[in-house]
Formats: sequence, C-alpha cells, structure tokens
Amino acid sequence: MDSVKKFAAELVGTALLVYFAVGVATLSFGFGVAGRSISAGVVATALAFGLAMLVLAYVFGPVSGGHVNPAVTLGALIVRRISVFDAVGYWIAQFIGGILGALGLWWTFTSSPLYSRSTTGLGADGWGSGSLIHVGAGGAFLAEVILTALFVFTVLAMTGKGANTATAGLVIGFALTTVHLIGIPITGTSVNPARSLGPALVVGGTALKQVWLFIVAPFVGAVIAAAVHLFFEAWGRPPVREVPATEEVRSGEA
Repeated sequence: MDSVKKFAAELVGTALLVYFAVGVATLSFGFGVAGRSISAGVVATALAFGLAMLVLAYVFGPVSGGHVNPAVTLGALIVRRISVFDAVGYWIAQFIGGILGALGLWWTFTSSPLYSRSTTGLGADGWGSGSLIHVGAGGAFLAEVILTALFVFTVLAMTGKGANTATAGLVIGFALTTVHLIGIPITGTSVNPARSLGPALVVGGTALKQVWLFIVAPFVGAVIAAAVHLFFEAWGRPPVREVPATEEVRSGEA
C-alpha cells in the first residue's frame, strides 16, 4: 500500500510539474505573452519550474521523496536511498505523469483559436532549429549533462543525513530555477526525461526525433552527480580508529 501511495505521488507530482511549468514556457515562447522580450520569458519560465518544484518537494516529499524526475530517482538508486523495485515504479509513474500533464496542457490550449500545435508547440526541448541560440547536438548534450548533474547533486546533498530538511525544498527549487536560467536559451532545459518525453509525444515531428538526447543526457548527469555525492560523502566520514590489542585486553579484563 505504501508503494502505491509513493507511485501515485510521483505520477501526480510529475503531471503537475509539466502542466504548470511547461504551461508557462508555452505561454511565454509559444503564445508570446511575454512580448518580444526573450529575457522576460526565460525568467518567467525558470521561476515557474523552480516554484513548482519547491511546492511539490514540500507536498510530496513526505510521501515519496518528491522526485518527480527520473534522473533524480536514478541518483537516489545509485546512492542506495531507494530500492530497485521502487525506482522502476517511480520511473513508470513519472513518465506516465509527464505524458498526462502534457496531454492536459494540450487539451487546455486547443480550446484557444490562437493555438497551433505546429507553430505554438508545447514547450518541447530541442537543439538546432529547436534552440534559441541554435546550439548543436553536442553542445546540447553537454549542457544537459552539466545542468542535470548540478540539480541532482543538490537534491542528494539536501536530502541526505545531516541536511536541513526544513529548507531542502527551498534550495532544490532555487537550484532548478538556476539551471533553467542558463538552460532555456540553450535547449529549453530538460534535466528531467519525463518533462521532455510528454510534450515531445504530443507535438511530434522534430521534438520527438530529438527527445532521445533529453532522456539520455539527464541520466548521464544523474550518474555523475551520484558519483560526486558519494565521493564527498566518503571524504567527510570520520576515520575509523583502530583499537590497540593491549587496550582490547584491558577492556576485556574490566
């Protein structure tokens, strides 16, 4: 029963993240509600992702850990904070949630006469013509790996032993905002395979052809983040004190 609640939390949380945050991205860059200012659209979208993640971390954190991101789940699996069974369940729930969130957003926008799936899109990630600065596939892959590594490392650090759980959601939300501020002009910012797959399936075309990068690169970034976290965690452990044999004898005599 606990596993079902966790999976449901991840599904709903991911769907809400996509609906609200990708919704702001579509309004800003698809509908152009931010006007001609690209910077305004970038800031609005970055804040939408960060604030949505902040809320979801506090709401679903006590239930499932509030991953709402397959890359975060992979990082948690590598550092052994989650079982393989739960990880697989989280991934299935997250990808379904991402698709449902994208479908809900698309159904909302289709009621507007200004919406066109081919021109307005749905906040899909991309490179080349799908990038604001027309970055190539190599640059897009590198950016997604680095941005995901920073985000997942932040999540692992803020949810580990000794971390201040009261402020964890706030820091994680700010971290997601930060990676979006630089990532949006480059790729649109994925750092979350479920967030990328949902809109790509709905929009199709180039977005769907390129979505593989936004699934693979975040997973690579998550592996790097987990490795770095384990390194610092091991480095910070106090050295094991060896007890001399004479001391052991005295202890036994006492």
